[in-house]
Parts: sequence; structure tokens; C-alpha cells
Amino acid sequence: MTIELLDGMPEGTIGFRARGRVTKQEYDDVLLPPIRAAAEAGDVRMVFALGPGFEKLEVGALAEDTRAAITLGFGHWRAWKRLALVTDVEWAANAWRMFAWMTPAQVKVYELDGLDEAKSWIAG
Repeated sequence: MTIELLDGMPEGTIGFRARGRVTKQEYDDVLLPPIRAAAEAGDVRMVFALGPGFEKLEVGALAEDTRAAITLGFGHWRAWKRLALVTDVEWAANAWRMFAWMTPAQVKVYELDGLDEAKSWIAG
């Protein structure tokens, strides 16, 4: 599996780590259920770590991400509190920064060695 839940997340937060290529099936099975639950509960505080070896979201996963952004993002606008990306993948960090204005959440990007700091920040 190329995407997994992060261990040691503070209470009330969710976290994921992705490596390799993330498929639509993994997106549907691993990512969406906890994100949907947090959005419906009204409090999304999420860390997304792109680990060494991350390549991309496959086309199906990218389409699902866009669909989720519309339904969960716009459908639960006030639920999005804090989002942190932890990565050494420069294009992903730049894209996250470029599109941060589109989310109501506070957004930060951390280097790979900043995972603990990111976890602490999203809990705040």
C-alpha cells in the first residue's frame, strides 16, 4: 500500500503518509473515510506527509481528490481548520502553497524532519 494512516497523531487530528503512486482505490479506502468523518464532525485538522519515493496521485486518485474538494471542501467550508503538508517533494510543496488561498483552513508546509512540529501545529 502506498498510503497509510500516520501513527501518533494528536487527538482530534488525522494524518496520512503517501509513497509511490496513490491509486483511486487507496484514496477511496484510506483517505476519504477519515476526512469525511472529520468534515462532518466540523473539525478537519490534517497532516499529509509525502514520504521519500512519492511519485504522484494517479489519474483516478486525482479526479477523486477534485471531487472530494468540491463535496467536502465547499460542502463543509467551516470545518476546515488546519492543513499541514510535510514533504521534500518541491513541486508538491509549491502547488500546496499556490492553492492555499482556495481553502478556508490555515495551511503550512514543513520539511520531512518537521513531522512532529506539523502534528503539534495542527492540534493547536
